[in-house]
Amino acid sequence: MKKERMMMLSLLLIPFVLFSACGFPQAPSPAEIELPAQVQSVQTEQDEPAETVPGPAELLYQGQASIRIVTDEGKVIYVDPYVGEGYDLPADLILVTHSHYDHNGVDRIENRNPDCRIITWKEAIQNGEHLVFDLSYVTVEAVEAGYNRWHDMGECVGYVLTFSNGCSIYVTGDTSTTEQMADMAEKEIDYAFFCCDGVFNMGLEEAAEAARLVGATHNIPYHVTARNDIFFDRTVAEQFDVENRLILDMGETLLIE
Repeated sequence: MKKERMMMLSLLLIPFVLFSACGFPQAPSPAEIELPAQVQSVQTEQDEPAETVPGPAELLYQGQASIRIVTDEGKVIYVDPYVGEGYDLPADLILVTHSHYDHNGVDRIENRNPDCRIITWKEAIQNGEHLVFDLSYVTVEAVEAGYNRWHDMGECVGYVLTFSNGCSIYVTGDTSTTEQMADMAEKEIDYAFFCCDGVFNMGLEEAAEAARLVGATHNIPYHVTARNDIFFDRTVAEQFDVENRLILDMGETLLIE
């Protein structure tokens, strides 16, 4: 009888021993948990660093047709250097639309970086074609200019500059209405500078019609006089009758955004 009780007790204890030895199943660690694909995708997107959006270039209107631009990368561009202040910054790029003295004062820019590049109408027109210069910080496209007795279209250019943030400006240089202007609305230019002195170039009325053809977001009158002692006349600029007109006084800055 005693042996039977001992056997019964042993049989009862076996499940408890086995249960104790095996223990409870352990919960998986966080690393072992496989997340659904959608959750994994969201986590991956959150872990990726956000893209840096380039900032605007800063434009200084120096008077007449002279412009200085400092890009978001710190590159300094001069267009048709001649008058005004602000030539102290070392140049990375100098653009010249044609040979006339009031556009071609390159010697005024004494401070230049070692790799400074100069692009004039001579480099911009090759075999009758207007070229595009793709630099790391700006794309420069030469476009038609001239079309009058004072400016031959083979020896004059305008420029469209597109910066790393996608914004663009157009400088006509000295010109009358060109054939290309009718197609320039496709470029979706942000800021366009139109000469309008009415002596050696198109006057205010023709410049306004040219602005309507180009279709820029902002239309800026410059080279508004043909005098050698006045490099900007606001009273003339205010007669530039076109939508989205923007007037820059001599020495005023503008963010290209």
